[in-house]
Amino acid sequence: MLTTEDFDYELPHELIAQTPLKERDASRMLVLDHKTGKLEDKHFYDILAELNPGDAVVMNDTRVMPARLYGQKPDTGGHMEVLLLHNTEGDNWETLMKPARHAKVGTVIEFGNGLLKATVTKELEHGGRMVEFHYDGIFMEILDQLGETPLPPYIKAKLDDPEMYQTVYAKESGSAAAPTAGLHWTKELLQKVQDKGVKLVYLTLHVGLGTFRPVSEDNIEDHKMHSEFYRLSEAAAATLNDVRAHGGRIIATGTTSIRTLETIGTKFDGAIQADSGWTDIFIKPGYKWRVVDAFITNFHLPKSTLVMLVAAFTGREMILNAYQHAIDERYRFFSFGDAMFIK
Repeated sequence: MLTTEDFDYELPHELIAQTPLKERDASRMLVLDHKTGKLEDKHFYDILAELNPGDAVVMNDTRVMPARLYGQKPDTGGHMEVLLLHNTEGDNWETLMKPARHAKVGTVIEFGNGLLKATVTKELEHGGRMVEFHYDGIFMEILDQLGETPLPPYIKAKLDDPEMYQTVYAKESGSAAAPTAGLHWTKELLQKVQDKGVKLVYLTLHVGLGTFRPVSEDNIEDHKMHSEFYRLSEAAAATLNDVRAHGGRIIATGTTSIRTLETIGTKFDGAIQADSGWTDIFIKPGYKWRVVDAFITNFHLPKSTLVMLVAAFTGREMILNAYQHAIDERYRFFSFGDAMFIK
């Protein structure tokens, strides 16, 4: 039995990257060959040499919403912070609130002097709340006006340019956090990848509650994953099947792309088909990989489901050894940190 503690590691606080690099592709990249355990220290722009003509690079084109709202309770004047996670139907949203204890069912919160109002309709586990919004006009335009781009809690620095927390190909608004492995790509580097004969394929997975939820159970088998919405188009599926048929590799950018591809592979017995829906797939050691041949990822939080996902590909000891190498070599960790390429 694997426990959550089996995926712990000691990270010096100063290695948590607080700001993005000015040149996205100048970040460092630790290359790990999972068949041999060999490690190489490179930079992200060296990814070009790691890709072969006929491969496909898969990216998540979700866009982070300005999902953090600051409001007041009109009856008491109390301040409330609301983080939008995902839209369930109509004007109903799943949210996280602070202070949650002051957000009972029926509580009304106003934002922007009443331009937007929310009523708490249901209390969820882990401090979550369902709310219904009330407004005049177009919700996303009001959100653009009143909302703030949410950064992970371990980032204390203010972001000069919120676009630095978006990938250069972000398109489909709906995430509460960025698919951060994609932050290393530049338009110029993607063009070079394409010029080399590598296919660029986009899918969508809206990053939700799980990004903010730690693993609290000792036995990882007891952990319940959150659900996230995903979509893979007919054209994207056709490209991936063509790449497969001609012996190319499917290379995922980030754990969100992995989760989408492996959800579809699991659902269709290894086949790749156009699909959309909600996934709560939990990829952990012992998982049988069906679609992804290699991937780009960042360095993840200790004891997180993302470390467990990567360990499912490499083995637990190999990935923890790679992380220790990254710590010894002073790599930058987490959302604005450096990258890994695992092949």
